Amino acid sequence: MVNQSPSRSNSSRSNPAHSDPSVSDEIMELLIRFVTVWRVELVLVALPTALGIWLYVRLGPVAAGVITATAVLAVVVPPPSRRLLGRILHRGSVRRHLDVAFSSLAGVLHDRPPIIGTVVRTHGGDRVQLGLRHGTSIEELERAGAIIASSLGVRSVAMAVDPAHQNLVTLTIIRRDPFASTGLRCPMVNAKGFDASEPIPVGVDEEGEIVHLSLAEHNVLFGGEPGGGKSVALSVLVAAFALDPGVALWLFDGKLVELAPWSGCAERFVGPDITLAISVLQELRTEMDHRYSELMARKVKKVSPGGGLGLHVVVIDELALYVAGVDKKQADRFAELLRDLVARGRAAGIIVVAATQKPSIDIVPSVLRDLFGFRWALRCATREASDTVLGSGWSSRGFSAADIAPGMRGVGLLLHEGGVPVRLRSFHLTDTDVGAIAERAYRLRSGDPTAARTPEP
Repeated sequence: MVNQSPSRSNSSRSNPAHSDPSVSDEIMELLIRFVTVWRVELVLVALPTALGIWLYVRLGPVAAGVITATAVLAVVVPPPSRRLLGRILHRGSVRRHLDVAFSSLAGVLHDRPPIIGTVVRTHGGDRVQLGLRHGTSIEELERAGAIIASSLGVRSVAMAVDPAHQNLVTLTIIRRDPFASTGLRCPMVNAKGFDASEPIPVGVDEEGEIVHLSLAEHNVLFGGEPGGGKSVALSVLVAAFALDPGVALWLFDGKLVELAPWSGCAERFVGPDITLAISVLQELRTEMDHRYSELMARKVKKVSPGGGLGLHVVVIDELALYVAGVDKKQADRFAELLRDLVARGRAAGIIVVAATQKPSIDIVPSVLRDLFGFRWALRCATREASDTVLGSGWSSRGFSAADIAPGMRGVGLLLHEGGVPVRLRSFHLTDTDVGAIAERAYRLRSGDPTAARTPEP
């Protein structure tokens, strides 16, 4: 027994599975890693070098130098190829820095780092596709998020797993704050016109990408404290609809001044007069019933673009004034008519866009509020107020408009097609912008051919 122990010990030490890597193995591993990380740059250097050597052998040093330099300049000087080269080098740089960041992690991610896939440059940074290796998870990657961001020297990183493939992760690298600019210029300022059946550009998200809101067959409710940018965000939607002459605008303005610039483009414009507001809603319901009769006669289920029935867009600013007014009977009647429009109007081509400071149940009846499929919460004073706009439970999942800094006017959370709130900053429209767009929209609706001219920026 005593004699066999050294033998087993020696056998164990000599087993390749238990032996430490040799110096040559370590050098080879470092070489492979260097080639893998710098492969883009190595290829870009190797190509002109190989060309120069081949030409040197064939034509001599002078001709080789001239032709190689000309070939390099032909790639570097023209803007299209230079931009392509810049994108290639940038992607290589991102991969290289990510590789270094992953190597600095501890634990399983150090031994089995994610596979770095495609790299796409965004307005605010980069978006990288990662493949998780066996034995790793997105939870481990998320816990290392702060270390990765520090290693990359960027503002922050975010991860999102592919619902269909748990081993695929989108890593968003945020290099700068796209919300830092206080005046994100709205595309509608210089638009010749707009097709309201198309998605409306309303702002930019945290990656600097433009967020579009498709309101065909959808209604949207705005909410937020005064000064949060609610009226400006609302004006972006109104501008898009006003620039489509086929859209009939029905405007209800509790303050009388916010929507006033668009009054010339409106089918009807109503101020704080609740009696008139009820009468106009009754007109709209009559129009809705007429449209359903027309759809039944055509044997179709809904209004479609090009079908001859344009959209009717109902915009209500300061909704609380109409549904929670002094006269409870009239307020209830308005809420009842509006609920009917929101519930049945979508297929008839009637869209409702409403804004209020706090759509709580004591102000906006829940049977009305819950019918709005899209919600846009600007800054709110409390998490409860944010949940009132977006829906119960979102603040506990990390989506609260109460977390928005008071000075971030126009920043909010938009709950729309994706089913998860998107943090964005709405485009900015000055009073001058609103006046210019409204005038252009009025001329478009009047058939003035000069309205289609693009104004000077």
